Amino acid sequence: MPVMKQDYSLWDALSSLLFPQKFILLSLTFLPRTILSNPSLLLPWNLLQLKSLWFTHFWSFVGPQVRENSSALVIPLLSGHISRGITHPTPIHPPLSGTVLEIGPGSGMWLPTLSQIPSVTKIYGVEPNEGNAASLRQSVKSAGLEGKYHVIPVGIEDLESAAHIEKGSVDSVMTVMCLCSIPEPRKNIKMLYEYLKPGGKWYVYEHVKTFDGELPGEGEHWGPRQPKWLGWYQSFMNIFWPHFVGGCEMCRDTPKYLLQDAGPWQEVDLAQPANSPWFQTMPHIIGVLTK
Repeated sequence: MPVMKQDYSLWDALSSLLFPQKFILLSLTFLPRTILSNPSLLLPWNLLQLKSLWFTHFWSFVGPQVRENSSALVIPLLSGHISRGITHPTPIHPPLSGTVLEIGPGSGMWLPTLSQIPSVTKIYGVEPNEGNAASLRQSVKSAGLEGKYHVIPVGIEDLESAAHIEKGSVDSVMTVMCLCSIPEPRKNIKMLYEYLKPGGKWYVYEHVKTFDGELPGEGEHWGPRQPKWLGWYQSFMNIFWPHFVGGCEMCRDTPKYLLQDAGPWQEVDLAQPANSPWFQTMPHIIGVLTK
């Protein structure tokens, strides 16, 4: 399928450069209301709970907007219609299927989509943030996934002991805008790889560090090489970003962690989305990896 090139204006570039500041300021507006809802959160021993609730309140507001903005890519990804960053009219890969590990579902913004994929038989939603538990369970009920979707309130490192999920037993792993926030990404990405069956598939949509240096893998469709100064700018903004966006990291080298650290893959279909501009402060990768 041919990809139509797009023209971008100076305003598009400026908007991208200013996006981190605008997002941080928006997040900051949710801090006072979180404190006012429970002033005891200011006590030193409650600061971790304050950060968790602050991000939960913030994400409950921006999450639906993020879903709306990314649905045009995520829904085709999960149904197997994306290859080399391009959306195709017919499936290139099998859809999400079998037993699925959804990492970081938050309040469950992709559950309506998962409920429409008949090949999925069981879903483990790995969500360690206690602030999301109630809304996630409500989303499970609203999506009609009771009995199929199981909320796992632990981190990746505790899956085997707490949830009794055996390694090599999972058909699909789904990570949508969550690998930026997991602790010890190299270790936990490798651990997720170990849960996949041979032939299992990992569906990926993540924002990553700028493509301004050595690119991982050979023949991958990484899109335009970005200037060094953009990488420096991203690194500078990342000094502040994690403190306002729930521990999210702007500069994660997720392509490298997936392709070089996780383990061997039978097939790699990973790219930037088609028509990604060179000036993105938060470039993305999308695709399917087959173990």
